[in-house]
Amino acid sequence: QVQLVESGGGLVQPGGSLRLSCAGSGIAMDYRAVGWFRQAPGKEREGVSCITSSMFGATLYRDSVKGRFTISRDNAKNTVYLQMNSLKPEDTAVYYCAVRGPGSYCSGYGVPISYDYWGQGTQVTVSS
Repeated sequence: QVQLVESGGGLVQPGGSLRLSCAGSGIAMDYRAVGWFRQAPGKEREGVSCITSSMFGATLYRDSVKGRFTISRDNAKNTVYLQMNSLKPEDTAVYYCAVRGPGSYCSGYGVPISYDYWGQGTQVTVSS
């Protein structure tokens, strides 16, 4: 059974940092593109970042997080991370990780239906 578990969310002041983790079980994440999404109350789910399968080693970010967020993977731990620095109140949302098919790229990474598996989400709140 495939399971994705996000962790690392919480309450942080503006300008602070958090590192989200997405740990996979029952699936080899290093062969798949992994995306991070977020959804704020009353808004649609939006793609934040994506990392391709380890064969290609590419990453993509939405414009509003470029230079502040970094996506990475640790294949030994079957885990993908999202390091979030210089957090802003508008980053407040539930953050989800999702996994695409084997050998996948990150093109069109912001389309939720293009992912096969999803985690349950972790809340990130940026507030003073």
